[in-house]
Amino acid sequence: MADTAYAIEVKNLKKYFPIKGGVLKKTIGNVKAVDDITFNVKRNETLSLVGESGCGKSTTGRTILKLYEPTSGEIFLNGQKISDIPRGKFRRMRKDIQMIFQDPFSSLNPRMTVRSLLLEPLLTHKLASRKEANELVGEMIEKVGLSKEQLDRYPHEFSGGQRQRISIARALIVKPKVVILDEAVSALDVSIQSQILNLLIKLQEEFELTYVFISHDLNVVQHLSDRVGVMYLGQMMELGETKDIYNNPLHPYTRALLSAIPSLDPYEKKERIILHGDVPDPSNPPSGCPFRLRCPKAHDRCAEEKPRFLEKEKNHWVACHLFDE
Repeated sequence: MADTAYAIEVKNLKKYFPIKGGVLKKTIGNVKAVDDITFNVKRNETLSLVGESGCGKSTTGRTILKLYEPTSGEIFLNGQKISDIPRGKFRRMRKDIQMIFQDPFSSLNPRMTVRSLLLEPLLTHKLASRKEANELVGEMIEKVGLSKEQLDRYPHEFSGGQRQRISIARALIVKPKVVILDEAVSALDVSIQSQILNLLIKLQEEFELTYVFISHDLNVVQHLSDRVGVMYLGQMMELGETKDIYNNPLHPYTRALLSAIPSLDPYEKKERIILHGDVPDPSNPPSGCPFRLRCPKAHDRCAEEKPRFLEKEKNHWVACHLFDE
């Protein structure tokens, strides 16, 4: 039974993509995109998932949303187990968990006006009559900083920032409890990023939303998040409150990521931790610790044994043999 204090609970989640080969196209291996991760998200908080490209953070978000079916593990939404619910039944719960994608242009139907884009989810889920739905659409478009006069325009008539505001309006029009944001501001100019981030914070307070924020931009993550999870090769390396992750990073990988953040102080002397080599192939991950081939502190035990995910400090978890003595 899941804890109802959490909006999202993920337990031992795995998502493998099969590799087909041979004349008969048999499965000859698996890409381990998400490999046995556990975390939870409290109601009305923002949990950010960070890491290099290919670390599994986007796959995690899409698996929670059931755009991908999990290979194994459990997912709970507001205390209800959804990981094994059939797609047809889950479709009725879809309004409770929404996703905002990186590229608003490709996620908005170019043949539909903004009004139609916002009306569609309301009418599909039968949340309002057409008259009521039109009123809700007008209210929502103003909440995201656009005007009712723009409702009958098409997506190509808007700037990138405006299109992302439309995507946010479409996600929130059905009054979800959880929103997954997959690199939702990374394609925008820096000045527009700050506007969208402030809008997201405002809407979170107004609608009492829970965010799972997926990003590689650690400056943005620090501004928006309550807690941060650091992923590498499909596994969770470190998880904790934002201030603890940024002020006292425990895992060598987290330290390396944070050392790459540019400083605004030209006189600050900051030691950059350079990681050598590339991220290993997720279809053939290294034995033991997945980070050991690039870790400056790796030792013999790291190759032999996978580190446990331990709570080293209060609400601060890490998977590293340096903290498992």
